[in-house]
Amino acid sequence: NMNFLPGIWWSLPLILVWATPPVTSSWWYMGAVGSSRVMCDNVPGLVSRQRQLCRRHPEAMLSIGRGVAAWTAECQHQFRRHRWDCNALERGQRLLGRVLLRSSRESAFVHAISSAGVVFAITRACSQGELKSCSCDPKKKGSAKDSKGHFDWGGCSDNIDYGIKFARAFVDAKERKGKDARALMNLHNNRAGRKAVKRFLKQECKCHGVSGSCTLRTCWLAMADFRKTGDYLWKKYNGAIQVVMNQDGTGFTVANKKFKKPTKNDLVYFESSPDYCIRDRDVGSLGTAGRVCNQTSRGMDSCEVMCCGRGYDTSRVSRMTKCECKFHWCCAVRCQDCLEVVDIHTCKAPKSAGWISRT
Repeated sequence: NMNFLPGIWWSLPLILVWATPPVTSSWWYMGAVGSSRVMCDNVPGLVSRQRQLCRRHPEAMLSIGRGVAAWTAECQHQFRRHRWDCNALERGQRLLGRVLLRSSRESAFVHAISSAGVVFAITRACSQGELKSCSCDPKKKGSAKDSKGHFDWGGCSDNIDYGIKFARAFVDAKERKGKDARALMNLHNNRAGRKAVKRFLKQECKCHGVSGSCTLRTCWLAMADFRKTGDYLWKKYNGAIQVVMNQDGTGFTVANKKFKKPTKNDLVYFESSPDYCIRDRDVGSLGTAGRVCNQTSRGMDSCEVMCCGRGYDTSRVSRMTKCECKFHWCCAVRCQDCLEVVDIHTCKAPKSAGWISRT
């Protein structure tokens, strides 16, 4: 039922999760290669510009699918100790749309990390020769100089500029049709996500010469692991800046004059986040009932914070672990299997555990 949540199908991250099968799916690959028009016309929620790009670059949709998997896993990793844990994707995909419909810090992070995921996936596909429209960075040719001296460009430099260009065209297409505050917010956070990937582009080199001397160097540019982008955007999430539209509707001003004006690298949001304590469709909250909490922690994953003061249940479980590990020359580590008994703490459900809905 596509009318389950009105307007959600317009949110790109949700569209991609809903529409992109596993990368091993044979029909997706056959559809991409065989009849891109039929495939692209059957993806719900794409605006005309996105359908055009889909038809023109059907093989790129497979790469975007990998990007979705990357950013979803990264989002869940970063929020693993928080009440909202980004797992709405697995436990009910459509719920994430509610988060995206709000202009909260969580929405800002999701837009940034999903945009970054598309950049990363498209750029990687270019370097691996999977896309007809791009390859290695064509600008990285000839000789150059850095702090260590002269070197020759060689190998395959990641074509990050193409990845950013494609992601901007595809991801931003829907937002560019709107002129409202949320569209401007999403465009800002999408761009911050793209810039984050480029921030961690690093130069790698190989030395040539007698006995491994570095008389000659061949270098190329490579993206860092996606975790670096995720960690960076997580810091930006924690320092996200609440903004309001300026009077002429063309940009933002800070909601609290005590805070600095956001840069292009900062994440911005309009609405304060809900507490995510209870199941509430209107805010995309699955609640924290049944979530595992840490009895000894004083952070966000503590039983007091995670369970929202409702208390928790404790159960004793047995599990197999590796123990008495010893190093054997040379070169192996051998361990025994030990039975370990541990206490698992899970948050109690509220007295009314059903869904709350204001509609």
